[in-house]
Amino acid sequence: MKKLFSFLAILGIILASNCSRIPENNNPVIGIWSVVEVTEATETAKKQTLRQEWIFNDAYLGRYHQKNNGSITFKTDFRWTYEDDVYTLTYPGTDMSAEIVSMLNEEDATKLADAAGNIMATRE
Repeated sequence: MKKLFSFLAILGIILASNCSRIPENNNPVIGIWSVVEVTEATETAKKQTLRQEWIFNDAYLGRYHQKNNGSITFKTDFRWTYEDDVYTLTYPGTDMSAEIVSMLNEEDATKLADAAGNIMATRE
C-alpha cells in the first residue's frame, strides 16, 4: 500500500510540474535601445560621448547603462509594464523618476518617445 501511495504521489508531482507553462512574451520592445549624445571639444574640454542603453527582456525587467566615453558610469535594473500602447519604466532603488514612453515605427528606425514626442531611444 505504501508503494502504491508513493507511486501515485510521484506521478501527481510529475503531472503537475509538466502542466505549468510560462506565458511567452513577444512584445516588440524586447531588445536593446540606445541614444548617443556627443559634445564637441572646446578649448577647455575634450570631446565627450554619452551613451544611454536600455536592455528590455521578456520577464518585464531590464538593465539600464549610462556610458561616458565607453566606460560605464552608472547602471541599474528597471521594471517595465505595457498597457494601451504605453510603456512605463520604473527604476526601483534609485532616485530616477518613472518614464512613460510609446513606440514610434518610422521608416528609418523604431524609436521610443515620451508623451511630448521627444525621442528617448532608438532600437539597435
